[in-house]
Amino acid sequence: MSKVKHSVATRRRKKRVLKKTKGFFSDRSKQYQQASRALMHALRYAYRDRHNKKREIRALWIARINAACRECGLTYSVFMNGLKKSKVALDRKILADLAVKDSAAFKKIVGLVKK
Repeated sequence: MSKVKHSVATRRRKKRVLKKTKGFFSDRSKQYQQASRALMHALRYAYRDRHNKKREIRALWIARINAACRECGLTYSVFMNGLKKSKVALDRKILADLAVKDSAAFKKIVGLVKK
């Protein structure tokens, strides 16, 4: 059998990693081994933080709704329970947007809950 060389495939693989680590600090963007390790860490953090981002955004919505409810004399939990009982189907994203941008509309919704 003839000897098989892997230089083309190896170079392609290394270039792919180094291209992804462009902008990393010092040897983490220049040396393949360090770049490979740094990339694995970065991808792990990226995966984790895509999920954490959703958690943080939801917490922000809840904080905004709570602040707007407190101005109207309600707590967040009482407000959300009242929404469910009055069968108002608005999610937290929309409610937070209304609380920040259109306080008059939010106060009408609070009026539905207070009845």
